[in-house]
Amino acid sequence: MTQRIGIVGVGVMGSAIAARLIARGHRVVLRDPHPEKLAPLLAQGATAASSLAGLAGAVDTVITSLNTAEIVERVLFAPDGLVAGPVAGKLLIDMSSIDPGATAAMAKRLRAEVGMAHVDAPLSGGAPAAREGRLTLMLGGEAADVERARAVLGDLAANITHMGPSGAGQTTKLINQVLCACSFLAVAEATRLALDAGVDAARIPAALAGGRADSRILQEFMPKMAAFDLSPTGRIDNMLKDLEGAQRLAARLRTPMPLTGLATELHRMLVAAGIGPEDSAAYMKLFDFGRGRKG
Repeated sequence: MTQRIGIVGVGVMGSAIAARLIARGHRVVLRDPHPEKLAPLLAQGATAASSLAGLAGAVDTVITSLNTAEIVERVLFAPDGLVAGPVAGKLLIDMSSIDPGATAAMAKRLRAEVGMAHVDAPLSGGAPAAREGRLTLMLGGEAADVERARAVLGDLAANITHMGPSGAGQTTKLINQVLCACSFLAVAEATRLALDAGVDAARIPAALAGGRADSRILQEFMPKMAAFDLSPTGRIDNMLKDLEGAQRLAARLRTPMPLTGLATELHRMLVAAGIGPEDSAAYMKLFDFGRGRKG
């Protein structure tokens, strides 16, 4: 069943989400502070809203895909934000990766102040999976709201799990990012070793398929890393933001995370070197520091 869906934020992920929903026949309305980003999606059949309140009035469900909790809060509650429009009874699906506590607080405020339902639905799989409808989604919110969200999210994802109340999806995403970040770094290190040893790194994923070292990251990213293919799938600085969020949560819980600490510092080093906006395959540049690039 097609729906009227608003999307706020059309960066790498938001644009992929929008393209998939348009392809599935939904009526998609867009809002982004950088209007030039909208042109490819408008050509595919989306429309642009002149304001956040206008977007709220034109749709039944709003998806946000933004970088920080502060930006999400501003989009929702600023004087010219979404809640300035008619949002009572409508559903917000926040597909950003942000702080779990802030998420729970915003969900409570939306329901109490304007009667808008909220589901946090952070994702794993990156832009390619979004365009193909095979994302993995971890959801937080009330059961009835999660069921409403599935009507939209089913067109984006192959795996959807309700993890618990508001914020539980975001906590699960932080755990996902810990696992991904450590895996990216391990695959980059192994790729560098293969290249230095004269082994065809692009053949390693097939050689290891089905074994204990196999993973989606190995299969997708070792060939990219071996070829220094930096076509965008996800940004390193966004991963740093999530790792820092995981460390803040761990500090509150007094959970020791030594590998995550190392991964965070390596990400911080890449961002300080100006590599933050680049694709995850740019982890290979860790091994360029102090020597010419090989491979």
